[in-house]
Amino acid sequence: MTPTLKVFVARLVGLVVLGPDGESIGRVRDVVVSMHLPGRRPRALGLAVELTATRRRIFLPMGRVTNIDADAVTLTTGRINMRKLQLRPNEALAIGQILDSRVQTDDPDHPEVHGMDLSIVDLEIERARALDFVVSRVALRTIRKGLRRRGETVVVPWNNVRGLTRMNLDRPGHGVGLALSQFEGMRPADVAGALRELPEKRRAELAAALDDERLADVLQEMSSDEQTAILASLKPSRAADVLEAMDPDDVADLLGDLPRAEAEALLARMDPEESEPVRRLLLHSPDTAGGVMTPEPIIVSAGATVAEALARIANPDITSATATMVLVVRPPTSTPTGKFLGVAHMQALLREPPANLVVGVLDDDIPRLSPDDSLEAMTRFFATYNLVLAPVVDEAGHLLGAVAVDDLLDAGLPRDWREHEPEDTAEMAGPR
Repeated sequence: MTPTLKVFVARLVGLVVLGPDGESIGRVRDVVVSMHLPGRRPRALGLAVELTATRRRIFLPMGRVTNIDADAVTLTTGRINMRKLQLRPNEALAIGQILDSRVQTDDPDHPEVHGMDLSIVDLEIERARALDFVVSRVALRTIRKGLRRRGETVVVPWNNVRGLTRMNLDRPGHGVGLALSQFEGMRPADVAGALRELPEKRRAELAAALDDERLADVLQEMSSDEQTAILASLKPSRAADVLEAMDPDDVADLLGDLPRAEAEALLARMDPEESEPVRRLLLHSPDTAGGVMTPEPIIVSAGATVAEALARIANPDITSATATMVLVVRPPTSTPTGKFLGVAHMQALLREPPANLVVGVLDDDIPRLSPDDSLEAMTRFFATYNLVLAPVVDEAGHLLGAVAVDDLLDAGLPRDWREHEPEDTAEMAGPR
């Protein structure tokens, strides 16, 4: 098959990347463009590829591309550099930064748009010589005005585009809407990975544009340093709103890394009902069950029916581990609760008539953790009892929360584990 010599970058996004043996490596998420030579057509340096195995984004030089067709990008070699994508000075992402830029054109074939502000909607890249791709043409759209549903689109040579510079790409608010549209449908961990690749200013802009719930989910997938940097870029009132949307144990971890005065100022801005569980968690060392636990497992009283318990489990915001059991207590049911009675396992609940009470399937002999138990003790606990969720109970028998096995894994891994991926998942090549 003859290699494709020209292609618009928007068409590349989402294509599968295949090695020479046909094995899937990942998917194209963007194109890295060099813009450091004024008056010269920008070079398309490589692809930003999201690896299938790790969701990490890496840089793949265009010289490794042997073919582009409707369904896939094929490489000349299976040897790839597994280091995460990091933009160098004067490099930009075509989709993430260049598209949606405001420019003008003096193309003689389109005098009707001379002097008008236009928006870049796509870039065409062309193979200039054996291993080199350049930006050849630009698709531009007139800015929508009034009740016009959509502007007109023209395609012009790159050298007839005016006003696009590296400095313009850094202006506040540039292309935020387009970048956010790229995040739609992506998992929070993948959005966190995409933000991690961007310059700090750009990352802060996009974070500020996400709604509270979405940003909270994304922050929970970031390292403590990244969380702190983004939180510091927000107005204090907005930061407090985002913290309220996060899980209390994640908020406690984040605030535990801040100076005491800053943490207290943020807690004071939060709703008291949201901040109180966080304050209780901060009383415990972060490497104990009391510091790792979530204070908001599924809790019901002994008088609850099976139908009520299953309805709580069915909440889509409940994690898989938390949904494995319902914790049964005497009132009050907000942590710290009344006396802990036991748990009702989800599988047991599914076998019961909906009108029955949860106490009919109560496991009152389930092992439990103490808030002072260490990480090692918790690890032995989960390994011994084959549980994915464990109640945390104090000496007086009050339920304080529950530790999920994923919380334990997070606590046991290095604090910056999200920034590093194993480098033995593919053959390594030298730096670009």
